[in-house]
Amino acid sequence: MKTDLKAKRLSSLGASVFTELDELRKELERTGKKLINLSIGSPDRAPDEAIRKVLAEGVLDGKNYGYTLTRGTAFFRQECARWYKQRFDVDLDPEQEVLPLMGSQDGLAHIFLALCDPGDVGLIPDPGYPIYTAGLILAGGEKVAMPLKEENGFLPDLTTISPQVAEKAKIMFLNYPNNPTAAVAPLSFFEEVVDFARKYNIVVCHDAAYSELAFDGYRPVSFLQAPGAKEVGIEFHSVSKTYNLAGVRLGFAVGNKDVIGALAELKSNIDYGVFGPVLQAGAYALNASQENVEMNRQAYQERRDIWVKGCAEVGWHMPSPKGSMFVWAPVPTEQDSRSFAFTLAREAGIVVVPGVAFGEYGEGYVRIGMVQDKELIAEAVKRVQEFLKGKD
Repeated sequence: MKTDLKAKRLSSLGASVFTELDELRKELERTGKKLINLSIGSPDRAPDEAIRKVLAEGVLDGKNYGYTLTRGTAFFRQECARWYKQRFDVDLDPEQEVLPLMGSQDGLAHIFLALCDPGDVGLIPDPGYPIYTAGLILAGGEKVAMPLKEENGFLPDLTTISPQVAEKAKIMFLNYPNNPTAAVAPLSFFEEVVDFARKYNIVVCHDAAYSELAFDGYRPVSFLQAPGAKEVGIEFHSVSKTYNLAGVRLGFAVGNKDVIGALAELKSNIDYGVFGPVLQAGAYALNASQENVEMNRQAYQERRDIWVKGCAEVGWHMPSPKGSMFVWAPVPTEQDSRSFAFTLAREAGIVVVPGVAFGEYGEGYVRIGMVQDKELIAEAVKRVQEFLKGKD
């Protein structure tokens, strides 16, 4: 077998920090160390029992095992459109402006292949969810980072993007509530984005995976609520995150019919659609009582409060986020983010992600996932307190 088996493009994906962190986790577990893993971004809570029942009944129905094809079922698309109207007062054509996905990451990864030719420029947030950079690289695009800085509320400063770069840009990615920073964006920011995209003919892709995980009464807005947004872009939504259905892989993209059409055309050459019972469960979840979504919010908010307040007691201060399932915290020692995260894992048994894993501008921070029950979060706080007291 050839020694150069892997495609050269894989070497540029740069997932080394995540790989190293996973290897460290396995090494520590082999030694018997009891870890509390706060590094993942997957819901730990079960879906509502009624949603599981719909899924189970669909699985047991022998008629549901054919392909649903790229556009999925009309019923699911209609429920997505109805939910968007109810939640955001945004009108969508379920035939042309809604596309089911095998989890929103399916769309996040493939949109670049649908829109970008080799050499096209993508404006990518830094720090940012790694799939944005990976998808662009796999499509042969060129990344221009949009720094997300604390002094600007972790929003990209569009005025710092030179006209020369903007003219070359084909696509811009945004994500609020944000992963990893947990920042949120006001409607006025999205209005600025629409004006910028119109001026330079850029396609805007907004990842709204955490729109339903918000706290203290805050309700995130949709990019599509900005006047003219549908003319310049699309939005990705995650049923997985909202309804604790991460493992069944379901999301959807909505917005500009031409962009949705391009993504659908690409996907029609790659897969044959989402499993029918999953679409049935997703449609039911969108149409049913949202009580379980509110219970999710309360659970994550309680965990957030336990973590933020407990860390503050020993001098590790961090913002209390309005949304997402993450806390973005400045490194409390003199170490860089990688060294701190690895030391915390080895000495305290707490696994968090170094900020540098999300890009150059993530250095100096760590991402902590509120993805364990409150008792484990409280235990993690005790370990952190002991760890930091030992550093005095």
